[in-house]
Amino acid sequence: MYTLLSGLYKYMFQKDEYCVLILGLDNAGKTTFLEQTKTKFSKSYKGMNLSKVTTTVGLNIGTIDVGKARLMFWDLGGQEELQSLWDKYYAESHGVIYVIDSTDEERLSESKEAFEKMICSEALEGVPLLILANKQDVPNCLSVPDIKTAFSDSAPKIGKRDCLVQPCTALTGDGVNEGIQWMVKCVMRNIHRPPRQKDIT
Repeated sequence: MYTLLSGLYKYMFQKDEYCVLILGLDNAGKTTFLEQTKTKFSKSYKGMNLSKVTTTVGLNIGTIDVGKARLMFWDLGGQEELQSLWDKYYAESHGVIYVIDSTDEERLSESKEAFEKMICSEALEGVPLLILANKQDVPNCLSVPDIKTAFSDSAPKIGKRDCLVQPCTALTGDGVNEGIQWMVKCVMRNIHRPPRQKDIT
């Protein structure tokens, strides 16, 4: 009887776990986005003072539950010397959130270069991609159409995958909920698709 009840409990309350990478250049707002996500989706999480968020050296980890899904986030440092470590996490990931600083036009080409290197990895083929145009609250920032235009020649490399470019202000939380809900939907749909032909042995 205990085994039956235990099995029923697990069936009712067990979460499917998915790993999502948060990537982008340093100072793009990745850690602030992660903090807002944890605050919005975890009622017991108090959150840290966002004004005290510093540059990530290594990685930050966060977990949230959305419906029957449990998302584990890996927020990786974006400095040039740390970008070489990104690909160590690709094989385990089910989704990627790429954060762009919409106020830093000078580094947009640098961000695009890091993005293209990441998106060309075979380990991420077919993985859903959410591109966040962050800091949209700042006057004269780059708009979503501006960023789409700047990254337009990267489109063929994105391939056949779920991809969304969305405005976001991580500091205030605008766009956070919508982005996470989209990612959960895509990740869960993607995980239940039949394997790609080349994966069938």
